[in-house]
Amino acid sequence: MSLAVVYCRAQLGLSAPLVKVETYLRRGEPGISIVGLPETAVKESRDRVRSAIRNSNFKVPVKRIIVNLAPADLPKEGGRFDLPIALGILAASGQIPAERLAECEFAGELALSGELRAFKGALPFALAARRSGRRLILPYENSAQVGLVTDHEILTAAHLLDVCQFLHGLHPLKSARTETPTPVQYTVDMADVQGQSMARRALEIAAAGGHSMLMVGPPGAGKTMLATRLPTILPPLNQDEALEVAAVASLTQRGFNTAWWQQRLLRAPHHTASAVALVGGGNPPKPGEISLAHHGVLFLDELPEFNRHVLEVLREPLESGKITISRATQQAEFPAQFQFICAMNPCPCGYLGDARQECNCTPAQIQRYHHKISGPLLDRIDMHIEVTANNITSFIPTHKNPVSEPSAIIRERVVNTRTLQIKRNGCANAHLTAAQITDFCSLTAGAENLLTKTLEKSPLSARSYHRLLKVARTIADLAAKPQIDELHLSEAILLRCLDRRKL
Repeated sequence: MSLAVVYCRAQLGLSAPLVKVETYLRRGEPGISIVGLPETAVKESRDRVRSAIRNSNFKVPVKRIIVNLAPADLPKEGGRFDLPIALGILAASGQIPAERLAECEFAGELALSGELRAFKGALPFALAARRSGRRLILPYENSAQVGLVTDHEILTAAHLLDVCQFLHGLHPLKSARTETPTPVQYTVDMADVQGQSMARRALEIAAAGGHSMLMVGPPGAGKTMLATRLPTILPPLNQDEALEVAAVASLTQRGFNTAWWQQRLLRAPHHTASAVALVGGGNPPKPGEISLAHHGVLFLDELPEFNRHVLEVLREPLESGKITISRATQQAEFPAQFQFICAMNPCPCGYLGDARQECNCTPAQIQRYHHKISGPLLDRIDMHIEVTANNITSFIPTHKNPVSEPSAIIRERVVNTRTLQIKRNGCANAHLTAAQITDFCSLTAGAENLLTKTLEKSPLSARSYHRLLKVARTIADLAAKPQIDELHLSEAILLRCLDRRKL
């Protein structure tokens, strides 16, 4: 037999399209030619494969070897094609049986000795193979990641010889197994936050409904402290959400750590981050901070210090929950359903309205500082709250300053509220569509009157109006009320302080 076909998969964003590795032997000058839009690492596999075959006591055919990676218009990158190419050469030359190749999908980088090395993006590969129904054979080093997919047969091998013996029926391969994930544990807790009753309440509402939030306050008021404790009160990830988060992380150089399993991650990029670092990019496209914060929290501290162009690229993902990166030869889509939390000072010096220190900024400086954040971006943030600096005496535990409520108690309320929303809406309140807002955000007569008076004083955009109703719906859910009443709506209005200044 001079033709063999081995199944593998490429990487395109979070998807893993099927690639057929077709190997053909013919007469001619000995050598290996790889076609099908391979990038440099794939072209270099010729030398790795040749050495791995010889060091595994097989023979490299003294013929012209043509390897076609189909479809031809799909870019292929990385070392994942080494193992399929080696198996194709061995099958085409009759050194291993070709019949069993159609039952499996293979991937792995080969060392010169024939050992298998891990490759990036193994988890999206495993999820795609699960949908195809074929068993998957990967390097043992990828076992911890792909073992998270528990409902599909995934086998692992440490050497090219192990795979060949398996195909001959001489030696079984081990199933992929991951370590039992430990329960989610956080090193911080909401009990660390003293005082700040309004900010704590706003954070609980944001967690319960999945709402975005902007905190405005002087230095040392506790904005960063509050934001970093938001993940501790969020509901744990379900199985599908956790797999999505792990799949995105597996595409990065750092990879996925099983210690993060079912944990909502907090990403806090510095204000010098570029637009590509934030939303993703490169060639081939890689996920950015917003995708790494998928089902988690993206926290931008010192919001006006970010480049305005960088902030504007957040507008589309905040609405759609995904980001599409287009290049000349390919288009990749990454999920980006994150909870957006940001913080800023009220003025350049930070002390506007602070009783501890006088502000020295001019009105023009304050206006320029606020204008660094565009109106359309502010419009997409559900809640704007003012965080005032605590008096230092509030940190001393007394009967007047009781110990703050811990995260576990708050999280229990949040989980109950989020469960109610999923049962009713099928999603968190922050993701309600316009039609769902009409169906589920019904107002009492008193709340309708209050809303009418509010809109007469300061007409809101349709987007701000909808976000106001979503927050009010979450407040009503926390109180287990079927309708939004005046109290719920008035609190939602108070939680949009930048809109309230227009009233």
